[in-house]
Amino acid sequence: MLSYQHGFHAGNLADVHKHALLAWLLDYLTAKDKPLSYIETHAGRGLYDLGAPEALKTGEAAAGISCAESLFALDHPYMRALAATRAAHGPNAYPGSPLIAAHCLRAGFDRITLAELHPAEHDALGRAMAGQGARVYKRDGLDMAQAMCPPTPRRGVLMVDPSYEVKADYVTLPRALGQIARKWNVGVLVLWFPILRDGPHASLTAALRAEMPEIACFEARFKPARPGHRMIGSGMAVLRAPWGMAAEAARIAEMLENL
Repeated sequence: MLSYQHGFHAGNLADVHKHALLAWLLDYLTAKDKPLSYIETHAGRGLYDLGAPEALKTGEAAAGISCAESLFALDHPYMRALAATRAAHGPNAYPGSPLIAAHCLRAGFDRITLAELHPAEHDALGRAMAGQGARVYKRDGLDMAQAMCPPTPRRGVLMVDPSYEVKADYVTLPRALGQIARKWNVGVLVLWFPILRDGPHASLTAALRAEMPEIACFEARFKPARPGHRMIGSGMAVLRAPWGMAAEAARIAEMLENL
């Protein structure tokens, strides 16, 4: 399905949770003088305007990054990526995970490969990532990851951030990640998932642990963006999470839960 567009939800508290942890992870991994591969399967458009009608319509950014930004230190890698994006594109600009990765990774040293199947989002992604040295493909991202893993360089991160429009994702994603994990035995695999009122994530995390018993699931709960909104939290499942990530995840979760 190709109806989902993240512009309605960009900058919400799930984005804050997801992007802060991703930025921390990439900042940690780039401290070592060895190149990385960054692969993203559902990249979106990469750059969002929080002043656009779709963002204003839902109010999710107003209840998200606008409230949570002050909780982070200015030198947090997430804040550095946000500041760089605003400096380049204006005060209402918000970076998706591809731009966050581009700001955290090392130009000409690390490799960025992105997939986005939605035609309009793919075109916007190409514009957003112009000059960033990324390879951008219009294809199914999981198929791309299956084909290219293990990548070169072998050290790296796979980011999987689907919309969950298709309910079968809750079943197929753990299997796909398990296959990739067995092929790419040094890669850090990251899967974002929503925490909704009716709890569909429970079966997802159980299936992930069945496929990859060592996987860590970092969850944060927060107030819904508006009355009746189904999302009450955000999760990041991380295979081969580096030292210190659990502590950072707990710190961010506490910040968001107390917001």
